[in-house]
Amino acid sequence: MKSTEVTSGNQKIFELDSKHISELRALELTCFEYHWSEEQFKLGLEKKAFYVLGYVEQGILVGYLAYSLVLEEMEVLNLGVHPDFRRRGIGRALMLDLMKRCRDLEIKRGLLDVKETNIPAKALYESLGFKKVGVRKNTTRTQGKMPTFMIWNSDDFNP
Repeated sequence: MKSTEVTSGNQKIFELDSKHISELRALELTCFEYHWSEEQFKLGLEKKAFYVLGYVEQGILVGYLAYSLVLEEMEVLNLGVHPDFRRRGIGRALMLDLMKRCRDLEIKRGLLDVKETNIPAKALYESLGFKKVGVRKNTTRTQGKMPTFMIWNSDDFNP
């Protein structure tokens, strides 16, 4: 897919591929305690098991959104923004870009997990129309912290 201009020539959202893995891994290490391995990124991207959108500002990867598509369903796997660039709308821009892509592809709904304690992320997702539908218990990734399971219906999306 083509790059999408966000606000200026210095900020772009585009689909990442295996040549971006080192930048992607470096960003992920600054964003999360739990990290995907280089091999996980490589296999996932090369086999199209998932896709990754990147947000570049002034030539630097400062945000990313990993997601999967299966039939008429999208799942957000990871959304990360460099700590120095948070609270600037980058996560929202990535999510809106993905939601527009989903609508264009006739994806009917989106799913995601978010830690119950991650108030800013929950507020973002709720503002985009995601609804809490439950709590997942004892998942490996959350290290005992209960993630909220949220769902989004593309029919309700009107950017």
